[in-house]
Amino acid sequence: MSYLTAEKKQEFFKEFGKSETNTGSTEGQIALFTHRISHLTGHLKTNRKDYSTQRALLSLVGKRRRLLDYLKDRDVEKYRVLIKELNIRK
Repeated sequence: MSYLTAEKKQEFFKEFGKSETNTGSTEGQIALFTHRISHLTGHLKTNRKDYSTQRALLSLVGKRRRLLDYLKDRDVEKYRVLIKELNIRK
C-alpha cells in the first residue's frame, strides 16, 4: 500500500495547480513535496537511524525551498497564499 497514489497526486495538482493534468505547475509540485516531506518526517520519528531517508528528506526540503524562492520571485501573492494554505514556516 503506497502512501501516494496516482489519484492523490491528481488531487494535489487539481487543488493547487492549474489543472490535474498540469503536473509541472510550481504550486502543485510544492504541495506534493510538502506531502512527501511530512510523510518522511513521520517515518524518521519512528526510525531515527534511517540515514538514507534522512538524506532524501533534506534533498526534498532543498528542492521545495528552491521552488518557493522561484515562486516568490515570479508572483508574491501566490507565494503568500500557498504558504498559508500548506502551513509552511517562513
